[in-house]
Amino acid sequence: MKPEHKSTDQSLSGPGLEFVGLSKVQGPLIVIDNIRDVGFGERVEVVTATGETRQGRVLAVSEKAAVVEVFHGTSGLDQSKTRVRFLGRPFELVVSKEEILGRIFSGLGMPIDGGPAPFQGESRNVNGLPINPVARAYPEDFIQTGISTIDGMNTLVRGQKLPIFSGSGLPHNDLAMQIVRQARILTEESGFAIIFAAMGVRHDEAEAFRKSFEESGVLNNVAMFLNLADDPAVERLIAPRVALTAAEFLAFEEGLHVLVILTDMTNYCEALREVATAKGEVPSRKGYPGYLYSDLASIYERAGRIHGRKGSVTQIPILTMPDDDITHPIPDLTGYITEGQIVLDRTLFRKGIYPPVNVLPSLSRLMSDGIGEGKTREDHKNLSSQLYAAYSKAKQVERLASIIGEEDLSPTDKKYFEFSKEFENRFVNQAKDENRSIFDTLDLGWELVMILPRSELVRVTEEEIEKYGKASHTGYQEQPDKDKGRT
Repeated sequence: MKPEHKSTDQSLSGPGLEFVGLSKVQGPLIVIDNIRDVGFGERVEVVTATGETRQGRVLAVSEKAAVVEVFHGTSGLDQSKTRVRFLGRPFELVVSKEEILGRIFSGLGMPIDGGPAPFQGESRNVNGLPINPVARAYPEDFIQTGISTIDGMNTLVRGQKLPIFSGSGLPHNDLAMQIVRQARILTEESGFAIIFAAMGVRHDEAEAFRKSFEESGVLNNVAMFLNLADDPAVERLIAPRVALTAAEFLAFEEGLHVLVILTDMTNYCEALREVATAKGEVPSRKGYPGYLYSDLASIYERAGRIHGRKGSVTQIPILTMPDDDITHPIPDLTGYITEGQIVLDRTLFRKGIYPPVNVLPSLSRLMSDGIGEGKTREDHKNLSSQLYAAYSKAKQVERLASIIGEEDLSPTDKKYFEFSKEFENRFVNQAKDENRSIFDTLDLGWELVMILPRSELVRVTEEEIEKYGKASHTGYQEQPDKDKGRT
């Protein structure tokens, strides 16, 4: 055992180092002077004067000092009597399929379900390992969620990272739970697991997820990592990395398809800003640190597939936009890193529509690679484009109707007005337990576009109209060119 040093005046080094006395305590951080050979990200144990052990990690190092973030906070620390142990290794998680799935852990990976800590598996660095970009396999397998606005117009692909942009009070958690219950890959039957990481969520929200997993019969294939609202904020910085370490092991070593739910990434970013402020860093937009982009990328980029490995990691991060502002730094930077976004709309929510997905700002950049003949159906791409164009034009007609009145609209504009209502009430709106197949979604889409005059259907082919359009719409009517009207 290393000798205990009673003063900060002595220079120390070496793994397993134990140090007594702190130079400075500032917020969730402690500073120790006159120390060398300590690594960035190294795991630390902070022992209080009463014998309580708190976990931490090295956040910054220099030639003479180390800054440590303490995950359970610095309250009650005696600056002269606190002992700090540098363990000489990064923060690690013991991973084992049998000892992780079906369990509930804290944000630090410690069991909180009354069971023992995993001990039979291997220890893995929670920061992950860099993957050679050449080794990455391109995501192209369609995942059916049973939700029309996602499957039909913003398709989720295996290995994708597709965030949900929401706002306070909107049903983003209900949507995430429905995706978990219903998600499946059409082209193959293989093992499936769920990693749920909560950062700063309420107890009732975490319990709602647990009950949903239990009722859907997937609880034994779920690992939950919970940092709740009354847990230390600084712990939120490591919770998603611990969860993703478990996901990577299950996917690339055990061959499972892993769906990772990360909620709420806004709380994660708030904790990051708190620590950056305590460090005295120069703030960037809205007070967030300038490295917010790269920090988020270090989390989001851990999704994907690898050549030669059967499994995959698919991410659905959930973030609540402050003041419903999609230009806020958190959703703004997230949109640059991820492959699209699902945007929930408060106006649709107030209309009683669930899920209130606004398809116009929503996007799945990998959609075109995961749909089409042999994956969904050959008309999928063109129909999705037609639905998007029609709904966009219909919203313009609604604004026009608010000015001149619905009765003064042209016949064609009245058809768009009708389409908008039907699209929101039948296509967007569905029950929380309604699981639509992709073929049901596409057939419903054809019913709706056939409300419009045929001359307006410019994004689908004549062959597709004959094959799918007339067959799905008994009230189809041919409209003369003179009814095209104004828009």
